[in-house]
Order: sequence, then structure tokens, then C-alpha cells
Amino acid sequence: MATKKSPETVRVVVRCRPMSRKEVEDSRVKIVQINDKSGEVALRNPEADAREAPKPFTFDQVYDHEIGQEAVFETTAMPIVDSVLQGYNGTVFAYGQTGTGKTHTMEGQWDPPTLRGIIPRAFCHVFECIDATHEQNFLVRASFLEIYNEEVRDLLSKDPKNRLELKESVDSGVYVKDLTSYVVKGVSEMENVLLAGKKNRSVGATLMNQDSSRSHSIFAIVIESSVESADGTSHIRQGKLNLVDLAGSERQSKTGATGDRLKEATKINLSLSALGNVISSLVDAKSKHVPYRDSKLTRLLQDSLGGNTKTVMVANMGPADYNYDETISTLRYANRAKNIKNKPVVLLDPQQNMVEELRKEIQSLRVENKAL
Repeated sequence: MATKKSPETVRVVVRCRPMSRKEVEDSRVKIVQINDKSGEVALRNPEADAREAPKPFTFDQVYDHEIGQEAVFETTAMPIVDSVLQGYNGTVFAYGQTGTGKTHTMEGQWDPPTLRGIIPRAFCHVFECIDATHEQNFLVRASFLEIYNEEVRDLLSKDPKNRLELKESVDSGVYVKDLTSYVVKGVSEMENVLLAGKKNRSVGATLMNQDSSRSHSIFAIVIESSVESADGTSHIRQGKLNLVDLAGSERQSKTGATGDRLKEATKINLSLSALGNVISSLVDAKSKHVPYRDSKLTRLLQDSLGGNTKTVMVANMGPADYNYDETISTLRYANRAKNIKNKPVVLLDPQQNMVEELRKEIQSLRVENKAL
């Protein structure tokens, strides 16, 4: 690991969906105000005195329901994708209550193309940049997994219900043993990988969402690049892009979940609670322990939160009064996350990393000699 940068905070953006048809029919009241110029979200408590001022929260970027998918990608995810092409690790993840538009933000709809979300737009951007770069060689690989009921599953496997193990190594950190990875040579091949995995993802209907995600999913793109220097040596860099669609937090009283749906919701809420505890520990100066091992999700996101990754969190929320408790919970969660500090590094081939360190040492000695 070379080319260290100073710590940078996790970037947090908030996106508010429009009122749903049912919310309009039920005469629900909008309690969210978005100011995209100041990056402020103001939330009014529907049960408070009318004279009480709305509670303000400030983020790196805020979007109301009128923002288009392209603008969300360009301002939120594109800088992360560009960094991955330079050899950094990057993560974009969507968080929020069930039914607030996380999957719409991350994936969107395939037709018309204007409704495509961050993931398919990232595919296009990766290969547009590769096609425009002639002095480097690239190798791109893709994998797709889900965490369902605290089990890690390979969505590209012939048996996607098989449970996979998490392992850890000094070089690569936490990884999934035996996870399928495909070399992809273009946008269409990458889309085929995504669509193949989507067929195996766990979804189900609740009162809040007809196609509710019952698992957390991570679509990962590994980009290796090699460039030959003037002395004929090859410099290899590797960046990894994690595109994470978290299952939504749920209240049984609202979703009407029973049986398997209720069991799924319990596991979802437990892992999101573990994620919240990790975020709280990272921003608490007195905390000496970060509980990454409390869930599979937090272990897989370990480098993205407090590690060596450039990270963006997209907090999704709804505007209606009856979701006040969930909305303020999401905003508080996001508000804590923006104080997490990561230390992104460019990831080099281990052998090349040693050469790079020696080169820096020689350069330092030359500077010292000149000073004598």
C-alpha cells in the first residue's frame, strides 16, 4: 500500500423520494424541506407545536424528488469510480427505511435509460474511461453477493443458496472464500453478470414495498491496470469498487411481516443496528473498540468505514408525516456517518510496493546528501 493520503471523511448525501400515490390518497402531510444550495434537510415533527422550528441537518449534498438519476450519479458516485480507476478502493452504499428508494438509487430501471441508477451508470463510466486510455492495460472482474439472514451467498454461483465463509488475510483484508468472479470486457458483459445475479436475489412483498429487498447486496468491480515506465518496468495498480444496496430497516407494525418475512426483517434490523454501532464507535473519541465482527455486513464493510477506502453513503428517506420516527432515525444515522475518517491509499502490487518504498528511501537520502 503506497501513496498514502491524509484522512478524509465519509461523504454523506441525502435523497428524498416523492410522496407515493397511497400517501397522497391518504392525505399525508409532507414534513421534509430540502435546500440543495445549503445542503440542508429540515424535518418537522408532526406532533409538535406548530410554532416549533423544524430540526435542521446539514450534509455534503441533498436531493429532492425532482433530481434526475444522471445528476445523482455524476455528483455522488462518479468521483468514486474515477478514484477506483486510479487504484483506490471505493464504496457507494444506500441506506434507509424500507420503501424509500434505495434500489431505485442504486439500480433504477433499465428502460428508459434516463431512469438507470448508480450501478449501471458506473458500468458505462468504467469502460468509457478505459476506452479513452491508451497508455495502460486493464483487467476488469465482477462479483455479486448477498447477505441473507446473516448468511453470505454467491449470487453468481450454480447453487446461490450455498453459504460462504468470510476469511481475513494481511494483504487483502476481509474476503469471501470461493466467491465467483468473472472477467468482463465491456458494458454488456457486466450487465449480464448483474442480471444473472439479480435473478437469485432474495426479494419479497410487504405492506410497505411490493418488491422489498430481503437481503443486503454487494456488487464488486475489481479494476487492475498496468503501465510500463520509461525503464521498461511495469507498474500495477488495483482498485475495487463496492456498490452496496442495503435492505431497508423495518417496523413490523408497518410492514405487516409474518413468518419468513418477519424472520428476515429481524436479521436485517440486527445487521443495520450493528452497522449503527460501528459508526457510533468510529466517531466516539473515547471508544477503544469498533465492533466490526458483530455482523457479516460490518465485516465486509470494514475497509469502507474507518479503513483505506473512499466512501459515499446515500441516505434515502420519505417525506410523509407518518414516517417521522424512521426519517429522523435515518438523518441521525447519516449525521454520525459523515464524521467517520478513512485513510484511502492507492493499492499497488505487493512486489511493486516494495520497489516504491525503496525508491522513496533513495530519494530521501539524495535530499539529505544535498543538504550536507
